[in-house]
Amino acid sequence: MTDSVPAGPAAQAQENAEAEPEYDPAAPAPLNVPRTPTGDAEVDAQLDRLGDADHLATDGHLEVYEDVHRGLRDALTALDVRPGPPAPAPPGANRPPSPSYHQSRS
Repeated sequence: MTDSVPAGPAAQAQENAEAEPEYDPAAPAPLNVPRTPTGDAEVDAQLDRLGDADHLATDGHLEVYEDVHRGLRDALTALDVRPGPPAPAPPGANRPPSPSYHQSRS
């Protein structure tokens, strides 16, 4: 005779629950969205930062998105500040002054 008690339905349900991971719709899940490099290191770093949201629950995404938005906005603003080639001179700006036909008589 054995001392073990046959497992009932409640015990089997408990064992099944422990064996299978529980589905959690709010758990982090990578989106696996491909990100194509732009060639600009600063912009590419911000786009790579979006991958950090893959490891966070949805309530943590906003912070990442706002950080990336701020970084991309700063990168665009920096384009306006960088010195570019000098603007072309207006027509006639490089012309020597014309001789004056009015000479003062003293």
